[in-house]
Amino acid sequence: MTLNTKVQNSITGKVTDDSGMPLAGVNIVEKGTTNGTTSDFDGNYTINVENDTKLVFSYIGFASQEVSTAGKSVINVQLSEGVALDEFIVVGSRTAPRSNTDTPLPVDVVGVKELTSTGQATFDKALQYRIPSFNTVQTPVNDATSLLDPYEIRNMGPSRTLILINGKRKNLSALLYTQTSPGRGETGADISAIPTDAIKRVEILRDGASAQYGSDAIAGVMNIILKDSPNEGSATLRTGITSEGDGEMFGVAINNGSTIGEDKGFVNYTLDLSKVNQANRPGTVNAAGEAADFGADIADVQEFLSRRPDAGNINGSPETAAAKFSVNLGYDLSENTTLYGNAAYVYKAVNSFANYRTPYWRTVDDFPYLADFFPGDNPNTAGGYDGYLPTFEGLLSDYNATIGFKSTINDWNVDASFTTGGNLQTYKVNNTHNRNVVYSPSVFIDANGNGSVDDGEITEGSELYRENSQQSFDPGGTRFSHNVGNIDISRLLSDKVSIGVGAEFRTETFEIIEGELASYDGGGADSFAGASPQNSGKFNRYNIGGYLSLDYDVSDAFLLSGTIRTENYSDFGNTFIYKFSSRYKFSDAFTLRGSISSGFRAPTLHQIYTQKAQYSFVPGQGIQVGGLINNVSTQAKLLGIPQLDAETSTNFTIGFGGKIANKFSYTLDYYNIKVKDRIVLGNEIGPSGDATNALDVLLANNNLSDVSFFSNAIDTKTSGVDVVLAYKGIEIGEGSLDLNLSGNYTIQNELDGPVKDIALVANSGQSVVNQTQEALFFTSRPRTKWILGANYDINKFGFSLNNTLFGKTSFFQQGLSTDANGNFNLGTEFDPKVVTDLGVNYSATDKLTIALNINNLFNVLPEWSFVSQNAAGDAILADPAQTQNQSNLITFNQRYSQMTYDGYHFSQLGTMFNLSLNYKF
Repeated sequence: MTLNTKVQNSITGKVTDDSGMPLAGVNIVEKGTTNGTTSDFDGNYTINVENDTKLVFSYIGFASQEVSTAGKSVINVQLSEGVALDEFIVVGSRTAPRSNTDTPLPVDVVGVKELTSTGQATFDKALQYRIPSFNTVQTPVNDATSLLDPYEIRNMGPSRTLILINGKRKNLSALLYTQTSPGRGETGADISAIPTDAIKRVEILRDGASAQYGSDAIAGVMNIILKDSPNEGSATLRTGITSEGDGEMFGVAINNGSTIGEDKGFVNYTLDLSKVNQANRPGTVNAAGEAADFGADIADVQEFLSRRPDAGNINGSPETAAAKFSVNLGYDLSENTTLYGNAAYVYKAVNSFANYRTPYWRTVDDFPYLADFFPGDNPNTAGGYDGYLPTFEGLLSDYNATIGFKSTINDWNVDASFTTGGNLQTYKVNNTHNRNVVYSPSVFIDANGNGSVDDGEITEGSELYRENSQQSFDPGGTRFSHNVGNIDISRLLSDKVSIGVGAEFRTETFEIIEGELASYDGGGADSFAGASPQNSGKFNRYNIGGYLSLDYDVSDAFLLSGTIRTENYSDFGNTFIYKFSSRYKFSDAFTLRGSISSGFRAPTLHQIYTQKAQYSFVPGQGIQVGGLINNVSTQAKLLGIPQLDAETSTNFTIGFGGKIANKFSYTLDYYNIKVKDRIVLGNEIGPSGDATNALDVLLANNNLSDVSFFSNAIDTKTSGVDVVLAYKGIEIGEGSLDLNLSGNYTIQNELDGPVKDIALVANSGQSVVNQTQEALFFTSRPRTKWILGANYDINKFGFSLNNTLFGKTSFFQQGLSTDANGNFNLGTEFDPKVVTDLGVNYSATDKLTIALNINNLFNVLPEWSFVSQNAAGDAILADPAQTQNQSNLITFNQRYSQMTYDGYHFSQLGTMFNLSLNYKF
């Protein structure tokens, strides 16, 4: 008789990073089994395994290692930090983390070194120059938009990218973009508020993930993983300036960590303080265009522009001051249970400007009191009045916090957590006035109660504003908050099957904060009207959802994965969605992967309830006041505007990738996304010409030039290709060279069928999505974007050179020439441009590093040109006088030298010099 027994071997060891510091929480698993352990806070571990097997060491943010145990009882491992093809990633899986080579989903991973090496001042701008499918757009003179630049993945708007922090949903911003600029009608989280020094790495899932995470994940998911080291700290001092000598930037950041108790836990915290001064790039204004826009005498315009060629405008980047704090912690309550948490708070103050009110726009003939309000040095007007420049000051605070625990109970992994977060934005408008005619009540307003008329008190029948107007206003603001409870349970049922189930309960509150009376009364403050009581209020809802996920490793090469989810919203009902994905690994050199999924996005409370007066510029008419009507108002019912429903989507991806000789890696992924009932903030709808029409009556009764509203107006289709190539560790002399090329090419981004206009709009011959809106949604972002980078390290020096190609964009500006059917004869097109960034760092000591970054090395600036759409357009471009006239009609074109009103995709400030000192402790 033969007795077969398995011989067990006890393996001990220590896991450290490249600098020799211990790594806590490293996953150590016996390959092909569920047998595993984790390293303690000193990096030590012990595991019992079979003889002659292999251990897999994996840790988020580090390249994993596989080590044979044959003949060994002690195995010490040093893990290298950085992005590698075989890193383990968290995002996209509800069962267990998988490496980039094993996941069936396309994921970009960016480490903190890659983010900081860009030299960009904020996290969102750093991603702009690292991830081709990620875009963010800065827009000047757009009121509250100056507080938060819109961003997106795959040109689908910020509303369709879900942001997670350590795997938990981050709160939305309180801001709703309402101007005619990229992001119009959208909401998103404030990712610029996250201190870069607090980030360990970022995982960007470029695939629909509503089944795993719920609403907002139609285009993808960004998971921001915070630093968790208890043993490493650093202080960074940074400064910068543009080549024009403005836009000075100063900042200091401190990141540190320590252990809790007797090495049972850790805490890692970051403090970041920064100040960025204003940078200004105004254009040279054309006198004929100004005279036409404002109906002014050409001689008056020419006289003013002879003294102020830029018409007094400030265009560039606003003055910003920010304070950011972040903390991440974990504590072992027992051998099987860990308490974890994180929190962050951000305070930001932004000072931007409206368009300069020139003396031929707001004249002393119309408003004689302006000479007293805004005295100047104009020799041709009473009191020297020379116009005025309203300011828009915004205060933003953002917070988020999560507390939870992870435990293993009878081989089931349980993760329960509670997350809260919120965003508050309040505004102040200075250096302006209320120019509207509003009379006081027919009683004396005795502010002092002494029966006599004193300074500042208003007698009956007098004007409340105009000459009695204040010059500073509090127009209110907006607030958003949410509370989220999650429970996620998973288990490895065998070495082939894993299961995950979970549930989420979320409450949301959105508040429109009422402004002071003078900020909205009669039309409100010039440049930005406050929120009236009728348009203010607090609104809330809740939703509950649950999911079931199953992974089946058919073999080491073949993986099948599926997730189903159901959600119920208190304001629009139920939804059911799914996702199926697969991967087949032919070899390390070639892996085929793909997925198909459905998704949804619930309308945000901002989109449902926002109602306000909206200021916009109309060529030839100046500033006009329109109305944004919410979908649950009595006005909406009167006009036949339906309530908003959820967007739904289908997403298909297929791709391949691999790793060759541990140095070269590649991935290529095709994606196809179809969205039905996409929510848009439509075009401004003007009067029909019939005075008895409900629309015309509404406009006349409210003194509005037009109205706009949200609707599920369009279906869209978006497809494209993402490419990532990397060749690392090329030995050149005494140094090492890394090369990388990544790109995104949009094949299709367009309407999928006719616009679904309500009857009142269609019958008036208008549409909520005209050519301007369609271009804004689909062609105002780069069709292609590529990043070519090289990094060379030698001795104490490091050099980086990155070239980012921003592809062509096109737009149809309001006011340009149209044919008899209202179609544009001309469009505008931005030329493709390559922006080059150079970085040099020097390790003066083991602890001190000095880094110099020159962003936009060759001072490349955006450039645009007219593009004819028909024979009439050809005729216009053949005539210099007509071409100049069309150029004048572009919204504020001459006021802003480098761009038109739809924003710019890379900095119009030109070259930027950044210097930083980093000291490790």
